[in-house]
Amino acid sequence: MLPPSESRFLPVDGQRIYVRTFGGRYADRTLLCVHGGPGATHDYLLPLADLARARYRVVFYDALGCGRSDLPRGTRRYTLEHDLEVLDAVRRSLRVERVHLMGSSYGGMLALAYASRHSDRLRSLNSTGGLCDVPFANREQWRLVGRLPPELQATIRRLGARGEYHHPEYEAAALVFYRRHVCRLWPWPEELTSSLTRISRPVYETMNGPNEFTIVGNIKDVDFSDRLGQIRVPTLLIHGRYDEVTPAVGARIHRRIPGSRLEIFPRSSHVSFWEERPAYLRTVAGFLRDAERSSRR
Repeated sequence: MLPPSESRFLPVDGQRIYVRTFGGRYADRTLLCVHGGPGATHDYLLPLADLARARYRVVFYDALGCGRSDLPRGTRRYTLEHDLEVLDAVRRSLRVERVHLMGSSYGGMLALAYASRHSDRLRSLNSTGGLCDVPFANREQWRLVGRLPPELQATIRRLGARGEYHHPEYEAAALVFYRRHVCRLWPWPEELTSSLTRISRPVYETMNGPNEFTIVGNIKDVDFSDRLGQIRVPTLLIHGRYDEVTPAVGARIHRRIPGSRLEIFPRSSHVSFWEERPAYLRTVAGFLRDAERSSRR
């Protein structure tokens, strides 16, 4: 059962952003969580709300065009740069000098990009299944596609070449990839299913593409690896052994962020906060405590 929460709408650039807060009285220990997709909703991150019981204010929001936030006309705002502006607006609204920042998947990429520019606004950084070099991460995804049964690989390549990404046979083959490399639990948690079922197609297809491993949207060439050395806060990088954003991606990031810590969860794919929930939360809680001790020193 989730702890009590409060919801509000934050005006950003003429649009409303949905913000949900757990443990509001612990404002001096704020963890801001950023969902992925791009285009998903915050709901699949709700295991992090358990940290409110450890006396953290845990804050989630739905990105522009996603979930309960406004869906603007057109797609011009669906960019990494605009998402960084929304993230900073949410952070400022929390009225604390520095926050702990956590991001999952594309949200991890957003968190890494933010930290590379604004470490002074953070107490710590947690990128779970995050990336910074989209071309490399996508090559790794296709390496995983190459491990599917040959008939499924053939289906993906044949129908993909024709752009038939929503053909039932293509979607069935893609689901096998998802069950191996997105979430290995079955059935999937209700919150994860809900978040992916309600994914914002305008956001997802504009920024990412038709599916997880066909990245043809406006993030397809993003690579800010050369800026990672600017991150100057305690950093935790988490990937699952079977993660679609592979441990090799995490290792590359780890080598570029001074003093960062890389954890590989052995039974997880992309959502270790569900797949190995108790171990994940223990790891994150310990990391946050260590980061706070470090900042006091």
